[in-house]
Amino acid sequence: MDLAPDSELKYWLALQRMPGVGGRTIQRLLEHFEPEAIFSASHASLGALGFSDKLISVLQAPDWQAVETDLAWLAQPGNHAFTLQDPDYPPQLKEIDRPPPVLFVKGDPAVLAEPQLAIVGSRNPSPVGVSTALQFAEALAAAGLVITSGLALGIDAASHQGALNANGRTVAVAGTGLDRVYPARHKDLAMQIVEHGALVSEFPPGTGAKASHFPLRNRIISGLCLGLLVVEAAQQSGSLITARL
Repeated sequence: MDLAPDSELKYWLALQRMPGVGGRTIQRLLEHFEPEAIFSASHASLGALGFSDKLISVLQAPDWQAVETDLAWLAQPGNHAFTLQDPDYPPQLKEIDRPPPVLFVKGDPAVLAEPQLAIVGSRNPSPVGVSTALQFAEALAAAGLVITSGLALGIDAASHQGALNANGRTVAVAGTGLDRVYPARHKDLAMQIVEHGALVSEFPPGTGAKASHFPLRNRIISGLCLGLLVVEAAQQSGSLITARL
């Protein structure tokens, strides 16, 4: 955790942890205040900018204990956090709708600056689909591209494995905090990804898996990659949401 001083980073972490506050509201706050100033702003000044009483009450009671938990996680070797103001925050990710104020990374953060191609698809693929994803990932990783996916069952797992088979680099964007692995059966795969790339999430440590997290994860995949390969995706799947993003 060498990218932002603790004194500044803790306000970004508090911002990320505000319950019930979405990305657009956070963007609006950052348009008017530095993160530290958000939490010391008066009720009147926030209200004058059109922020609701409910939001103001949340801002005036940040969960500093949870922030300390985040800082303790970040103090462990290999764990990092990038804020929107960090020079090493992935520049392409800033271009998406509602970029995460804080991006948590476990592994080598330098991999995020390398050209990435995402491969996503069905959680229940055919054997041909698995083979297709695996072979594309191997070939593309061997050619020097980082293979990015979502650590899910099926095509995601085959894509990460294909990159690893080629001794290439791979990035997994998680829908949980990085102190846990979902699905749990991918714990060994996640450890290999950390050794040959990175795990990435906008969710703070301790955050479990929820259905609503995965569309948010998909927009980060779309923001990190230069291109996207979809293998065996259903019409209404998250994979095609990622492609549209």
